[in-house]
Amino acid sequence: MKLLIEKATNLPGIPKVVQELIASFSNEKVNSDRIAVILSSDQALSAKVLRIANSVRYGGHRKVGSIKDAVIVLGIDSLRTLVLSVGFVSTLKAPEGFNIKAFWLKSFKVANRCKWLAKSLKTDPEVAYTCGLLHAIGEYLIHLVKPEEAILIDKRVAKGENRSRLEQQLLGFDFAKAGSELADYWHFPQDIVTAIRWQEQPGAQEEPSGYASSILIAQYMLDNEAKIEQGIFDDFPAKLVHSLHLNLSALYVRMENMTDIDESIEEFLH
Repeated sequence: MKLLIEKATNLPGIPKVVQELIASFSNEKVNSDRIAVILSSDQALSAKVLRIANSVRYGGHRKVGSIKDAVIVLGIDSLRTLVLSVGFVSTLKAPEGFNIKAFWLKSFKVANRCKWLAKSLKTDPEVAYTCGLLHAIGEYLIHLVKPEEAILIDKRVAKGENRSRLEQQLLGFDFAKAGSELADYWHFPQDIVTAIRWQEQPGAQEEPSGYASSILIAQYMLDNEAKIEQGIFDDFPAKLVHSLHLNLSALYVRMENMTDIDESIEEFLH
């Protein structure tokens, strides 16, 4: 898999600003001044970040006129997540036959739910959001390195076949494995790499990853919105939640009363 990534000549390079922000995840000494310096080095990216920082999604009640203002108003972690979101959407261009807008719309929805679940799962909300944002990045990679097979897989998945099983049969690996390898190649923290790898089987680990679990539950929430509104949880991954020592009834109540968390997603795509 790593060899495929290294040979992917059409894999876009990650902007230097985004690379430095990824590195800052593991730097406990990073401060607001350093984050501001990193962001200010890319004017185009900074302009997009400031536009979104002033949107309704981020409050909109206080004018954010500079990157330093954004650090103060949003906080380091939230601002870093925002920049990563904008940076990846701006950088990853659509391969032939790949609906990049639909890909990002779903990715942002999963990310929003992962962040929303952080309170229940006791995970860091911004790291959880990043896990959700990148959960399907392996699908993008497969379209880059195996375009013909990827288009065929998409067609069969649209008819109801299981994506992961199909990819294993036709490629020898699936999108979760590909995505975790790519996240590792980009030097994301191990928590994020692990979450992407085990998102479909978080219970397969001796100690289930809260971040991997959040992706699985977020996907369930997205696929079963109508049932959740009616209070129906017949196929909810309850066993996984119990293994995390969480209160299942309390989580159900939170889900039933969840307000709209996807407002202004389109802001990221312009």
